[in-house]
Amino acid sequence: MAQAILPDDLWKRLEPLIPRPKANRNVQFAGRKPSAPRRVVAGILFVLRTGVPWRWLPATSDFPSGYTCLRRLRQWQKAGVWQRVFETLLAELQATHKIDWYRALVDSASVRAPCGGEKTGPNPTDRRKMGSKHHLLTDAQGIPLAMTLTGANRHDVTQLLPLLDKVPRVKGQRGAPRCRPKQLQGDRAYDSEPHRKELKKRG
Repeated sequence: MAQAILPDDLWKRLEPLIPRPKANRNVQFAGRKPSAPRRVVAGILFVLRTGVPWRWLPATSDFPSGYTCLRRLRQWQKAGVWQRVFETLLAELQATHKIDWYRALVDSASVRAPCGGEKTGPNPTDRRKMGSKHHLLTDAQGIPLAMTLTGANRHDVTQLLPLLDKVPRVKGQRGAPRCRPKQLQGDRAYDSEPHRKELKKRG
């Protein structure tokens, strides 16, 4: 199963970006051997693809327990690992001219967050139940360029400029890295004259 979730060619591209366990562990108090990074990544991808709760992911020969995968996911997020993976993939797409910088699209989607957390809030479209809102900016073909996370009660337009600021400087071609689309398109939630003027200032 792990081979199907994380093929060899994909792992070869991800392996240099994933932190390895420490080699000089204390022999006397070594404890349990850390799970191999490839098994952890396979478990993370399995949960994200299937939507199964982390606690329901049992430790098998394919991947460790869901708690281990979730802990590594958070550790690598704080260490900037996923951002480096994201920027590497964007550079590969840029090198093959697959990113359309002519027009960018912006939108958001709300999800439930019953356990609460820092970036949650009462969802006005779900009887004020706790939720989060994913704000996404993509190129004209739907390739993600930037994402922010807020409480479900944050208005879409408040994240327009932060999304543009989060677009990384994409390498992959000759010249200066690209990070700015020519046009930006969104629905009525982003209709704001001050923001329109700010976008014109940014070119």
